[in-house]
Amino acid sequence: MDVDAKTVEAILSGDRRILARAITLVESTRADHRALAVNLIDRLTQAKRSALRIGLSGTPGVGKSTFTESFGMMLVEQGLKVAVLAVDPSSKRSGGSILGDKTRMDRLSRHPNAFIRPSPSSAALGGVARRTREAITLCEAAGFDVVLVETVGVGQSEVMVADMTDLFLLLLAPAGGDELQGVKRGIMEIADLILVNKADGDLKPTAIRTCADYAGALRLLRKRPQDPRGFPKAMTVSALEEDGLEKTWEEIQTLTDWRRTKGQFAANRARQAEVWFQDEVRRGVLAQLDQDERLQKMQLELREKVMNGALSPDAAAAEVLLALKTAV
Repeated sequence: MDVDAKTVEAILSGDRRILARAITLVESTRADHRALAVNLIDRLTQAKRSALRIGLSGTPGVGKSTFTESFGMMLVEQGLKVAVLAVDPSSKRSGGSILGDKTRMDRLSRHPNAFIRPSPSSAALGGVARRTREAITLCEAAGFDVVLVETVGVGQSEVMVADMTDLFLLLLAPAGGDELQGVKRGIMEIADLILVNKADGDLKPTAIRTCADYAGALRLLRKRPQDPRGFPKAMTVSALEEDGLEKTWEEIQTLTDWRRTKGQFAANRARQAEVWFQDEVRRGVLAQLDQDERLQKMQLELREKVMNGALSPDAAAAEVLLALKTAV
């Protein structure tokens, strides 16, 4: 199955309408759509266009959308083209999403140099949509300079977004020592910049103290090979008053330039490509288990035996894997 050449050219020329349709295509779970999406992504990858991919996460209510809009507006006013991929939580019952990011980013959504695409997480692990990486590739092909990936900030989403972006920003709210204890060490270890938001008004002194606490915690972590001296670091920002945004962008550029010079940037992209290749293979194997009628019947029969205690889960799984190997 092939993709029309006009579609490829339209995306490369920056056609927003076709770009939106292409993202809908890669998000589809239909087999025929999937084949078209794979072909489209492959052809666009050959154009070898690239953007700076920035991941953004944080707990609900910390001000991710406000920060994204303020930060995005600053970038587009500098002449950069910015795409925002905002992953909304999906309902496990109905599969529906609110998808309110365009409403929350009214100014940015109306700017001609910005493109906002809210996507349902589709109950994917960590809340990151399975096809977000393909959507990033589409936005890069369409000529965007910066792609911001805003996640729902729950579970494994931070780890997943770190595996598809060049830098990872962790947005946190001003808080006391008890809240600092609740931040997972693993999240701290993958963050490139920790931004304490809402550093304005009565909360500003608290934000400064919180930032100092996180800076101290970062100094206790083992140094990473992909960081220059002084990184990762903690900073205060106010998305509401648009304070600290330019400094944040300067730090992002400093870190990116250093990683490009040292070869860390390209090495990280290569590692990410390998991770997602392996992920696609695993998903393909699982899809084969769900689509093969013989394997489906076998799984139903073995599940009954496992539930009745007649067969151990390990032994039942071994039978399915052997059958899958034979089918291949």
